[in-house]
Amino acid sequence: MIPDEVRTEIMARLARTEREEGVRIILAIESGSRAWGFASPNSDYDVRFIYMRPADWYLAVDLEERRDVIEYPIVDDIDLNGWDLRKALRLLWKTNPAMVEWIQSPISYIEQGGFGAGARELLPALYSPERGIYHYRSMAKTNYGDHLRAAQVPLKKYFYVLRALLSVHWIERYGTAAPIEFHKLLHLLDGRADLLARIDALLVQKRASPELGLSAPIMLLNDFIEQELARLETVQALPAPRTQPLPALNALFHAVLREHQG
Repeated sequence: MIPDEVRTEIMARLARTEREEGVRIILAIESGSRAWGFASPNSDYDVRFIYMRPADWYLAVDLEERRDVIEYPIVDDIDLNGWDLRKALRLLWKTNPAMVEWIQSPISYIEQGGFGAGARELLPALYSPERGIYHYRSMAKTNYGDHLRAAQVPLKKYFYVLRALLSVHWIERYGTAAPIEFHKLLHLLDGRADLLARIDALLVQKRASPELGLSAPIMLLNDFIEQELARLETVQALPAPRTQPLPALNALFHAVLREHQG
Protein backbone atom coordinates (compact mmCIF):
# COMPACT_ATOMS: atom_id res chain seq x y z
CA MET A 1 0.00 0.00 0.00
CA ILE A 2 2.96 2.30 0.66
CA PRO A 3 5.93 1.97 -1.73
CA ASP A 4 9.09 0.78 0.00
CA GLU A 5 11.09 3.88 -0.89
CA VAL A 6 8.36 6.17 0.47
CA ARG A 7 8.04 4.17 3.68
CA THR A 8 11.82 4.36 4.14
CA GLU A 9 11.75 8.14 3.76
CA ILE A 10 8.80 8.48 6.15
CA MET A 11 10.58 6.37 8.76
CA ALA A 12 13.72 8.50 8.36
CA ARG A 13 11.74 11.69 8.94
CA LEU A 14 10.03 10.24 12.00
CA ALA A 15 13.42 9.20 13.42
CA ARG A 16 14.75 12.71 12.77
CA THR A 17 11.77 14.16 14.62
CA GLU A 18 12.57 12.02 17.64
CA ARG A 19 16.21 13.17 17.62
CA GLU A 20 15.59 16.85 17.01
CA GLU A 21 12.58 17.24 19.29
CA GLY A 22 13.70 14.90 22.07
CA VAL A 23 10.47 12.89 21.91
CA ARG A 24 9.44 9.28 21.51
CA ILE A 25 6.90 8.52 18.79
CA ILE A 26 4.50 5.87 20.07
CA LEU A 27 2.07 5.78 17.15
CA ALA A 28 2.49 6.84 13.52
CA ILE A 29 -0.10 6.09 10.88
CA GLU A 30 -1.34 7.08 7.44
CA SER A 31 -4.52 9.13 7.34
CA GLY A 32 -6.51 10.59 4.46
CA SER A 33 -7.32 8.98 1.15
CA ARG A 34 -4.63 6.31 1.30
CA ALA A 35 -6.00 5.00 4.59
CA TRP A 36 -9.58 5.40 3.37
CA GLY A 37 -8.82 3.24 0.34
CA PHE A 38 -9.45 5.56 -2.59
CA ALA A 39 -6.13 7.28 -3.21
CA SER A 40 -4.95 8.31 -6.64
CA PRO A 41 -1.39 7.35 -7.63
CA ASN A 42 -0.18 10.90 -6.90
CA SER A 43 -2.09 11.44 -3.66
CA ASP A 44 -0.11 12.91 -0.79
CA TYR A 45 1.07 10.79 2.13
CA ASP A 46 -0.69 12.15 5.21
CA VAL A 47 1.47 10.90 8.07
CA ARG A 48 0.13 11.56 11.57
CA PHE A 49 1.84 10.62 14.81
CA ILE A 50 1.44 10.67 18.57
CA TYR A 51 4.54 11.43 20.60
CA MET A 52 5.48 11.72 24.25
CA ARG A 53 8.09 13.57 26.23
CA PRO A 54 9.87 12.52 29.44
CA ALA A 55 7.51 12.34 32.42
CA ASP A 56 8.93 15.45 34.09
CA TRP A 57 7.86 17.55 31.10
CA TYR A 58 4.23 17.03 32.13
CA LEU A 59 4.90 18.09 35.74
CA ALA A 60 5.12 21.81 35.12
CA VAL A 61 3.30 24.94 36.27
CA ASP A 62 3.21 26.20 32.69
CA LEU A 63 2.02 22.93 31.13
CA GLU A 64 -1.04 24.52 29.53
CA GLU A 65 1.19 27.06 27.77
CA ARG A 66 3.60 24.50 26.36
CA ARG A 67 3.31 23.62 22.69
CA ASP A 68 1.69 20.21 22.23
CA VAL A 69 1.96 19.76 18.46
CA ILE A 70 4.82 19.18 16.04
CA GLU A 71 4.19 20.41 12.53
CA TYR A 72 6.29 20.63 9.40
CA PRO A 73 5.74 22.68 6.22
CA ILE A 74 4.68 20.61 3.23
CA VAL A 75 7.57 20.65 0.77
CA ASP A 76 6.80 17.49 -1.20
CA ASP A 77 4.16 14.77 -1.17
CA ILE A 78 4.76 13.82 2.49
CA ASP A 79 2.63 15.77 4.97
CA LEU A 80 3.93 15.10 8.48
CA ASN A 81 2.60 16.34 11.82
CA GLY A 82 1.73 15.01 15.24
CA TRP A 83 0.17 15.57 18.65
CA ASP A 84 1.49 15.15 22.16
CA LEU A 85 0.25 12.16 24.17
CA ARG A 86 -1.73 14.24 26.66
CA LYS A 87 -3.38 16.26 23.90
CA ALA A 88 -4.25 13.06 22.05
CA LEU A 89 -5.94 11.53 25.11
CA ARG A 90 -7.90 14.71 25.81
CA LEU A 91 -9.12 14.75 22.21
CA LEU A 92 -10.04 11.08 22.40
CA TRP A 93 -12.07 11.90 25.53
CA LYS A 94 -14.03 14.44 23.45
CA THR A 95 -14.54 12.04 20.49
CA ASN A 96 -12.39 14.22 18.24
CA PRO A 97 -13.03 12.88 14.70
CA ALA A 98 -9.39 13.01 13.62
CA MET A 99 -8.19 11.21 16.73
CA VAL A 100 -10.87 8.54 16.36
CA GLU A 101 -9.77 7.93 12.77
CA TRP A 102 -6.03 7.95 13.53
CA ILE A 103 -6.20 5.12 16.03
CA GLN A 104 -8.22 3.05 13.54
CA SER A 105 -5.94 3.53 10.54
CA PRO A 106 -5.10 0.29 8.70
CA ILE A 107 -1.69 1.67 7.66
CA SER A 108 0.82 1.81 10.50
CA TYR A 109 4.41 3.07 10.47
CA ILE A 110 5.12 2.88 14.21
CA GLU A 111 3.26 1.37 17.14
CA GLN A 112 5.32 1.17 20.30
CA GLY A 113 4.08 0.22 23.74
CA GLY A 114 0.47 0.07 24.79
CA PHE A 115 -0.90 3.40 23.65
CA GLY A 116 -2.49 2.32 20.36
CA ALA A 117 -4.08 -0.84 21.69
CA GLY A 118 -5.18 0.92 24.87
CA ALA A 119 -6.82 3.77 22.97
CA ARG A 120 -8.66 1.37 20.66
CA GLU A 121 -9.84 -0.65 23.65
CA LEU A 122 -11.28 2.47 25.29
CA LEU A 123 -12.93 3.80 22.14
CA PRO A 124 -16.29 1.97 22.40
CA ALA A 125 -16.91 3.34 25.89
CA LEU A 126 -15.75 6.84 24.96
CA TYR A 127 -17.40 7.24 21.58
CA SER A 128 -20.30 9.66 21.22
CA PRO A 129 -22.60 8.65 18.31
CA GLU A 130 -24.20 12.08 18.54
CA ARG A 131 -20.91 13.86 17.90
CA GLY A 132 -19.93 11.38 15.21
CA ILE A 133 -23.14 11.90 13.26
CA TYR A 134 -22.86 15.67 13.58
CA HIS A 135 -19.29 15.59 12.24
CA TYR A 136 -19.96 13.38 9.24
CA ARG A 137 -23.23 15.11 8.39
CA SER A 138 -21.43 18.47 8.37
CA MET A 139 -18.61 17.04 6.25
CA ALA A 140 -21.04 15.66 3.67
CA LYS A 141 -23.10 18.84 3.57
CA THR A 142 -20.09 21.12 3.17
CA ASN A 143 -18.38 19.06 0.47
CA TYR A 144 -21.60 18.59 -1.48
CA GLY A 145 -22.62 22.23 -1.35
CA ASP A 146 -19.15 23.57 -2.11
CA HIS A 147 -18.11 21.16 -4.86
CA LEU A 148 -20.83 18.94 -6.34
CA ARG A 149 -23.65 21.31 -7.25
CA ALA A 150 -21.96 23.10 -10.15
CA ALA A 151 -22.13 22.46 -13.90
CA GLN A 152 -18.69 20.86 -13.68
CA VAL A 153 -17.73 18.98 -10.52
CA PRO A 154 -14.50 17.40 -9.18
CA LEU A 155 -15.33 13.71 -9.24
CA LYS A 156 -13.03 12.83 -6.33
CA LYS A 157 -15.28 14.86 -4.03
CA TYR A 158 -17.98 12.22 -4.42
CA PHE A 159 -15.87 9.91 -2.27
CA TYR A 160 -15.55 12.48 0.50
CA VAL A 161 -19.32 12.94 0.59
CA LEU A 162 -20.20 9.25 0.23
CA ARG A 163 -17.76 8.14 2.91
CA ALA A 164 -19.24 10.69 5.30
CA LEU A 165 -22.84 9.67 4.59
CA LEU A 166 -22.09 5.96 4.89
CA SER A 167 -20.26 6.62 8.16
CA VAL A 168 -23.49 8.18 9.45
CA HIS A 169 -25.34 5.04 8.36
CA TRP A 170 -22.82 2.91 10.25
CA ILE A 171 -23.22 4.92 13.44
CA GLU A 172 -27.01 4.80 13.17
CA ARG A 173 -27.02 1.04 12.64
CA TYR A 174 -24.30 -0.08 15.03
CA GLY A 175 -23.89 2.79 17.51
CA THR A 176 -20.10 2.62 17.24
CA ALA A 177 -17.33 4.55 15.52
CA ALA A 178 -17.35 3.86 11.79
CA PRO A 179 -14.32 2.13 10.26
CA ILE A 180 -12.28 4.48 8.13
CA GLU A 181 -11.85 2.12 5.15
CA PHE A 182 -14.39 2.98 2.48
CA HIS A 183 -14.89 -0.63 1.36
CA LYS A 184 -16.04 -1.63 4.84
CA LEU A 185 -18.98 0.78 4.55
CA LEU A 186 -20.30 -0.35 1.18
CA HIS A 187 -22.41 -3.20 2.57
CA LEU A 188 -24.67 -0.46 3.94
CA LEU A 189 -25.82 0.04 0.33
CA ASP A 190 -26.94 -3.58 -0.11
CA GLY A 191 -30.10 -3.49 -2.16
CA ARG A 192 -28.85 -0.56 -4.23
CA ALA A 193 -27.01 -2.40 -6.98
CA ASP A 194 -27.21 0.66 -9.23
CA LEU A 195 -25.37 2.83 -6.72
CA LEU A 196 -22.80 0.17 -5.93
CA ALA A 197 -22.01 -0.38 -9.60
CA ARG A 198 -21.56 3.34 -10.23
CA ILE A 199 -19.39 3.79 -7.15
CA ASP A 200 -17.26 0.78 -8.07
CA ALA A 201 -16.62 2.10 -11.59
CA LEU A 202 -15.67 5.52 -10.23
CA LEU A 203 -13.41 3.93 -7.63
CA VAL A 204 -11.53 1.94 -10.29
CA GLN A 205 -11.06 5.12 -12.29
CA LYS A 206 -9.80 7.11 -9.31
CA ARG A 207 -7.28 4.52 -8.22
CA ALA A 208 -5.84 4.37 -11.74
CA SER A 209 -5.78 8.08 -12.58
CA PRO A 210 -3.46 10.79 -11.25
CA GLU A 211 -6.45 13.10 -11.11
CA LEU A 212 -10.06 12.44 -12.00
CA GLY A 213 -10.62 16.00 -13.05
CA LEU A 214 -13.95 17.66 -13.71
CA SER A 215 -17.11 16.23 -15.17
CA ALA A 216 -20.81 16.87 -15.36
CA PRO A 217 -22.52 15.78 -12.12
CA ILE A 218 -23.43 12.11 -11.78
CA MET A 219 -27.15 12.45 -11.18
CA LEU A 220 -27.58 8.99 -9.68
CA LEU A 221 -25.11 9.91 -6.95
CA ASN A 222 -26.43 13.44 -6.55
CA ASP A 223 -29.97 12.18 -6.04
CA PHE A 224 -28.82 9.75 -3.36
CA ILE A 225 -26.76 12.43 -1.61
CA GLU A 226 -29.60 14.95 -1.63
CA GLN A 227 -32.05 12.40 -0.24
CA GLU A 228 -29.65 11.50 2.56
CA LEU A 229 -28.90 15.10 3.43
CA ALA A 230 -32.61 15.90 3.55
CA ARG A 231 -33.22 12.88 5.79
CA LEU A 232 -30.44 13.86 8.15
CA GLU A 233 -31.92 17.33 8.64
CA THR A 234 -34.73 15.68 10.60
CA VAL A 235 -32.70 13.03 12.43
CA GLN A 236 -31.85 13.65 16.05
CA ALA A 237 -29.14 11.28 17.22
CA LEU A 238 -29.67 10.22 20.81
CA PRO A 239 -26.50 10.35 22.86
CA ALA A 240 -25.46 6.91 23.98
CA PRO A 241 -24.92 6.28 27.70
CA ARG A 242 -21.22 6.81 28.40
CA THR A 243 -19.11 5.51 31.21
CA GLN A 244 -16.93 7.92 33.15
CA PRO A 245 -13.79 7.82 30.98
CA LEU A 246 -11.30 9.89 32.94
CA PRO A 247 -10.01 7.16 35.29
CA ALA A 248 -9.32 4.86 32.35
CA LEU A 249 -7.73 7.65 30.30
CA ASN A 250 -5.53 8.67 33.22
CA ALA A 251 -4.54 5.04 33.77
CA LEU A 252 -3.50 4.74 30.12
CA PHE A 253 -1.60 8.03 30.33
CA HIS A 254 0.33 6.88 33.40
CA ALA A 255 1.01 3.44 31.92
CA VAL A 256 2.50 4.96 28.76
CA LEU A 257 4.66 7.33 30.81
CA ARG A 258 5.99 4.39 32.81
CA GLU A 259 6.82 2.54 29.59
CA HIS A 260 8.88 5.50 28.43
CA GLN A 261 10.74 5.78 31.73
CA GLY A 262 11.52 2.09 31.55
